[in-house]
Amino acid sequence: MVTVAYLANQFPSAVEPYVSDEIAEFRRRGVRVITSSVRKPALDRERGAPEIVLQSAPAKILLQALWLCITRWEGISDLLARVLFGGTESLSTRGKALLHTWLGACYAVRLRNYRTDHIHVHHGYFGSWIGMVAARLLDTGFSLTLHGSDLLLNGTYLDVKLENCKFCFTVSEFNRSYVLQHYPEVDPRKIVVCRLGVEPGPVNPRQRIPEARFKLLAVGRLHQVKDHAFLVQAVAELRKRHIEVECCIAGDGPERGRLRKLIRDLRLQGRVRLLGHVPRDRMDCVYDWADVVVLTSRSEGIPLVLMEAMARRQIVLAPDITGIPELVIHDKTGFLYQRGSLDGFIDQLLHIYSLPRPRFIPDGRGPELLPNRRLEWIRHAARVQVLRNFNRKKNLESFAEQFLTRVTPQVESLPHENFVLQQI
Repeated sequence: MVTVAYLANQFPSAVEPYVSDEIAEFRRRGVRVITSSVRKPALDRERGAPEIVLQSAPAKILLQALWLCITRWEGISDLLARVLFGGTESLSTRGKALLHTWLGACYAVRLRNYRTDHIHVHHGYFGSWIGMVAARLLDTGFSLTLHGSDLLLNGTYLDVKLENCKFCFTVSEFNRSYVLQHYPEVDPRKIVVCRLGVEPGPVNPRQRIPEARFKLLAVGRLHQVKDHAFLVQAVAELRKRHIEVECCIAGDGPERGRLRKLIRDLRLQGRVRLLGHVPRDRMDCVYDWADVVVLTSRSEGIPLVLMEAMARRQIVLAPDITGIPELVIHDKTGFLYQRGSLDGFIDQLLHIYSLPRPRFIPDGRGPELLPNRRLEWIRHAARVQVLRNFNRKKNLESFAEQFLTRVTPQVESLPHENFVLQQI
């Protein structure tokens, strides 16, 4: 049985369901998975608790980790030399890397009794340094998955991580090209595109009637990189143009206070609503409410929220950044605008607003209305795109197969071996 230690910055996490999905797929294939979290997670009865939490390592483990670093000095000496003497990182970044090296040794101490065959880290943040150090100290393989911000905005020591990993998964062709362009010394065979996906689910045929209000929906954590303030400013501009617009933002996070103040300052109370965290079993109603699902992030991989909306045959509008155009093909499966351009964002919204915007109602109620053929074609194409290329089940199977092919030793036949004996 293959044993894989799977490390995330925080596991389980409601905003990273793909981590739980990948672990479940490994276990379905008979892989023993040691679930690990750097930070102490919130209680999650559905996804369970991790077997290892590094944030709460006791003093005994910390001392054993220090001793492991001393006795296995040669295994991490080049990493420490890179931290102390190489690169252009700041003093605070170097200090954090030393602390994360210690945590990596703690992780190695915790894993010694598991006889781990491989360590995989989801995201390229500091957890990947921890996993890399642990792999070095245990003489085992190490790999990671890169999404968006961990590559494009916070790629600290990524050169070292890519050099030391056995392989690296990433979620888009854009990301793979970015890695090969900015880290040309990396073997291209190590960088593998493995897309995320969602469960498309059935779509019930429903009749539609238009409404006067233009309803916008954003789904995502309230973080500065998601730039929901950009969306609030767009709503204010649409109001100046006498558009009856209403906006809901589903999600929670550190930007909530700032957004509430901006909404008050722009006098948009009642026009922009912060819904907070919405349970997954209520998301169908939230998506169905909207005319357009919008994304205003400054950096992304390929967001699940867009896949979820498109699987539900919703119209989406997103920035033309990173891997998003691989999912949202402009004017075919959705709409794109130039990153950071408020005018471009508003122009696309006005274009969509100018088309009939049907609303869902149960069959047999209300007037019969022919839908806008262009929007209906885009809705259909959006769902087909998800079914074909961003299907959760298919992509999870592909991920596990590619992972295990690289982790499991491949037995090659020698030329002089007896062919008959090979069949026995």
